This record gives sequence, structure tokens and C-alpha cells, in this order.
Amino acid sequence: MENAKPYTSPMASNCLLNSTDGTPFEDISLYRSVVGSMQYLAFTRPDLGFFVHKVSKFMHNPLDTHWLAVKRILRYLKHSISTGLFITRNVDFTLQTFSDSNLATDRDDRRSVGAYCIYMGSNLISWSCKQQPTVARSNTEAEYKAIANAAVELTWFAPAK
Repeated sequence: MENAKPYTSPMASNCLLNSTDGTPFEDISLYRSVVGSMQYLAFTRPDLGFFVHKVSKFMHNPLDTHWLAVKRILRYLKHSISTGLFITRNVDFTLQTFSDSNLATDRDDRRSVGAYCIYMGSNLISWSCKQQPTVARSNTEAEYKAIANAAVELTWFAPAK
């Protein structure tokens, strides 16, 4: 990947990964090693959370299409090598939370993915991106579940009165 062309986005917007389209990837240990390293990297790169989540779902049986998605993420990392969390000294202790979800874009199990980011002042202090445990029947329900998860996390940071 050293001579690969960098990409400005980690995944194509029309990329729909599933467990049936493609041929089995021959080096499963390579796939697991690279994706495992990306999981570790996602602790300090919240921009990778959703995309690493998508390719991590296929660690047990990766296909060649999944490997192409992993290589696309690696090419994005080459483009954004200097990107990371920047923590500044701040006297603003205002908490801001943002959440989002998608509605059943996983073609295998029809579950939604919810995500949130919590800021204290201008510093990102907590984030999550994970598959919701139940199937949402509407976009509103998926969004509500994402907001509820963010609110639960936010209660850990809010001062008790």
C-alpha cells in the first residue's frame, strides 16, 4: 500500500457490504490483522469509527469485496496521515452532543447503526459508533435510539445537582 494512490474519503457512498456478494478472501489472517489494527487506530480517529465497524463485521468470513473496502480505508489513512484529535486548553465546560443514525442499511440483518459525539467546549471527549441491538421500524425510531444512547453517555459528564 506504500505506493497506493491516496483517497479523500474512507468509503464510497454507494458501498453496500454484505456477506454474499463476492468470492472468499484467501488470507483471512491478513484481513483480521489489518482490521484489528484499524480498530485500535479508531480509538484516536473518530472519523474511522463507522467504516471500521462496517468491515469488522466480516472478520469471520471476509470476501474480496470486503478486502477492497479495507484497502480503500488504508488509502484514506495515507491521505489523512496528519489527522488526529487536537485537545486545547479550554475554560469552556459547556457540553454539546450530536447524534445520528441510519435506517437498516445492513442488508444482512436490517439493523441500524447509531453514533454520537460529545464535546466539552471545543474538545471531543467521547464518541461511539455501533450497531443497534434491535431492528428499528422507522427512521424516527432509529434516531430516537441513537439520541437515547447519547443521553445515557452524557449523564456521566453532567454534574449532579
